[in-house]
Amino acid sequence: MSGESGPAHRQEPPTLPNVGTLVVDTTHQDRIGEFRGTIGPFWALRPVGGGREWEAPPEGVRLADPREWEAPPEGVRLADPRECLSALNARCNARSRGEVL
Repeated sequence: MSGESGPAHRQEPPTLPNVGTLVVDTTHQDRIGEFRGTIGPFWALRPVGGGREWEAPPEGVRLADPREWEAPPEGVRLADPRECLSALNARCNARSRGEVL
């Protein structure tokens, strides 16, 4: 016994993204959404281009950042680039229609 109490490895909480950041919710079949804020211990996510928000645990959400596609951090599975492109396109279309800022 080492004499320590508690878990040997403590995981740091995920960094809070900026509102509007595209993220992937791995707890909901890698669903892509926009980060909208926090609701208690959960993160509020919304479909790109609008729609009904959903909640996800922060540890089940990761960034959907095109700059990471070529060299993702070790052990991190990123969204399919086609999904991200589709999500970005949906957001641009919604913005051009005046549905989102």
